[in-house]
Amino acid sequence: MSHFAWRAAGSSYMRFRWRGAERPRAASFSGWRFEAGRPLNVTGTGGMTNPFEFIQQVRAEASKVVWPTRRETLITTGLVLLLVVFASIFFTVVDEALRVLVGLALGFGRGG
Repeated sequence: MSHFAWRAAGSSYMRFRWRGAERPRAASFSGWRFEAGRPLNVTGTGGMTNPFEFIQQVRAEASKVVWPTRRETLITTGLVLLLVVFASIFFTVVDEALRVLVGLALGFGRGG
């Protein structure tokens, strides 16, 4: 089927929306969200909320956060530190190998 026949059939891919496109992308702390490429004010006031109301909203959102347990935090920290040690050893070995190879290629490794 040619491109023009495809468009004439009305089966254009543009008719279909991406799955989940109608849902908001993330929590909006600013009171703004975007629909179809243009900003839409969710608060309805057209401006910023007062500082007291903003602090209340921040506390309400922070109370919804599921914080990791102490055990999960320690395990994740340990894994990150272990990965840092392995990465540093790996890059040290690669650096030394490249230094030796370049030295040999340039003639500095002959001792003379």
